[in-house]
Amino acid sequence: MVTRAAILFCCLMGGAVVIASANRAEQPVARLPFAQFPMQIEEWHGAPQPPMEPKVLAVLGVDDYLTRAYYTPDRSAIVGLYLGYYGSQRQGDTMHSPLNCLPGAGWAPLSNSRMSVRVAPDSEIVVNRYIIQKGLDRQLVLYWYQSHGRVVASEYWSKFYLIRDAVRLNRTDGALVRVIAPIAIGSEDSGKAAERDATRFVQALYPTLSPYLPL
Repeated sequence: MVTRAAILFCCLMGGAVVIASANRAEQPVARLPFAQFPMQIEEWHGAPQPPMEPKVLAVLGVDDYLTRAYYTPDRSAIVGLYLGYYGSQRQGDTMHSPLNCLPGAGWAPLSNSRMSVRVAPDSEIVVNRYIIQKGLDRQLVLYWYQSHGRVVASEYWSKFYLIRDAVRLNRTDGALVRVIAPIAIGSEDSGKAAERDATRFVQALYPTLSPYLPL
């Protein structure tokens, strides 16, 4: 805990100094908007979700976002997808961790860990794995931070790379990717089933992200 606190302190203090003092204008990076994100991802069919309320968007500070549900053809599996993109994080519009947002919406975390997902024959990404509950409803949450072709699970390291890229590349753009799968009530194996569904979707999703999340 002491090490994490020290890393977080250094990141926040260094970021405040470096990013606030940078006087070079950050140029927008070419990318496709989420409005063009495919409704069909391999076997998964998309369904649009209601737009977020203006007050929620004001808190998030995103420049582009996507909320969508995806189903398998037989409706045996369903996941929720959220993508939040920030074109610049210099003016205080930084990515909000689900660790803060989900409890604020009434979801209590039951467990947390990290897991690896194989996204190519020779490539894996490490993501956060959370189980949350509100009332009788339970959900599995997988999420990560992605910027410039880099996938990071740790909030602390994401801040470190934010500072480094601001200095080296004059870029602070990045995104949060979150996948949620419902956990069926009354099934001892439901958590594993939700993890299988979410993992399958992440494997299908990951190759499609690059045009929307600039390298």
